[in-house]
Amino acid sequence: MSVLEKGRDFVFTSESVTEGHPDKVCDQISDGVLDEVLSQDPRGRVACETFITMGLVIVGGEITTKAFVNMHKLVRDIIMDIGYTHPKYGFDFETCAILNAVHSQSPDIAQGVDVGGAGDQGLMIGYACKETPELMPLPISLSHRLAVRLSEVRKKKILKYLGPDGKTQVTVQYKNGKPHRADTIVVSSQHTDEILDRTGRKITNKAREEMIDEIIRPIAGRWIDSKTKFFINPTGKFVVGGPQSDTGMTGRKIIVDTYGGWAAHGGGAFSGKDPTKVDRSACYMARHIAKNVVAADLAEKCTVQLAYAIGVADPVSVMIDTHGTGRISDRHLSEIVRKHIPLTPKGIIEYLKLRRPIYRKTASYGHFGRKGPEFTWEQTNQVRNLKNAAGI
Repeated sequence: MSVLEKGRDFVFTSESVTEGHPDKVCDQISDGVLDEVLSQDPRGRVACETFITMGLVIVGGEITTKAFVNMHKLVRDIIMDIGYTHPKYGFDFETCAILNAVHSQSPDIAQGVDVGGAGDQGLMIGYACKETPELMPLPISLSHRLAVRLSEVRKKKILKYLGPDGKTQVTVQYKNGKPHRADTIVVSSQHTDEILDRTGRKITNKAREEMIDEIIRPIAGRWIDSKTKFFINPTGKFVVGGPQSDTGMTGRKIIVDTYGGWAAHGGGAFSGKDPTKVDRSACYMARHIAKNVVAADLAEKCTVQLAYAIGVADPVSVMIDTHGTGRISDRHLSEIVRKHIPLTPKGIIEYLKLRRPIYRKTASYGHFGRKGPEFTWEQTNQVRNLKNAAGI
């Protein structure tokens, strides 16, 4: 029995990371390149990967476009905006080396994509449930909101000692399959050495309490009780962080990007890929379908799987699973979706307006459960159509 179908008591954990985490720096650079291409050439093809380590950024991949990208300036501007603006953080936007290793897309792939086919084979998953207003699982929703708050507290200098790198993690206790309380909350943030105690091996209790009060309580307060456990920089200190302490690569945070491990995952990463890549666009559509099914009260929870063959426009399969909560059969729902919602790559791109430079914002704090004009897949504009087609 999967966690989605449990109706008993259990705990579930999800994590998030801040925009200064090395993997997320890479995701933002890759999506920054994509945005720059699409802003000049909406039909440009991009499959961009970034690698980062101490003092070095490497950008590579397949890009076919009429646009000109000043790669060095773009990379430095993004790293500066994230907050790596001083050597004390172990990485500096002004002094890091940048290597550009981009080439054009394979003509063997292009001949299938040019006529409207999918840019690759694969399976894509979307999910929605009624645990939160944004119809996301609570553990990943809280983890993202804590990560956003962690960066906000740093950027607004509410806690001046924080650095760009950081991680959050929330364990939620469920009773009878419903969220009940926050069992454990973990916040790890890069910081300067000014908050170390006399031993130099851990942060002071004062700093620990400040982080709980300024970061955790404003976000997770209603889920916290006297038994909730807090782990703040649990190794003791986190002075050495960012690319100085860990390499980063595009696409290494696919569970953070989606549903925090609660739902299945097709395996494809998002960042740096233009919307002809169904790894990205079809996952957005699968989320859109699942969210509209749940928003239409056709189910309490919904998983959608789409699958494609490279160069072929129509999906090879459409599967909907409402985990026993559907008001009509899953098979009937699948038929309705195929009839009323465009599922070819071309149809998805046009319907969700994906040829816009909207992607860098998606590269931090999750691709789903977000607000804003960029996130068209979060709209619930199909609710009435689905209800009418279902006869409800």
